[in-house]
Amino acid sequence: MTAQKIIANGSPTEAKLPCTIEAFLLAQQLLPRSVVVEHNGEAVAPSEFAQRQLRAGDRLEIVKIVAGG
Repeated sequence: MTAQKIIANGSPTEAKLPCTIEAFLLAQQLLPRSVVVEHNGEAVAPSEFAQRQLRAGDRLEIVKIVAGG
């Protein structure tokens, strides 16, 4: 694995690639079950986080889920 950049929420972010979405989220101190993720414009089900591979230049949009009213 080498450190390369992906785009997370519009900002270049270093990641040790290749890695899964789940591994990337954990490296960013985000709990996979507390976020919604879009990978290269496609919504990703949480059940796919452990299988979906990230590559240099990929784009992620990560939205934290907030409970409450």
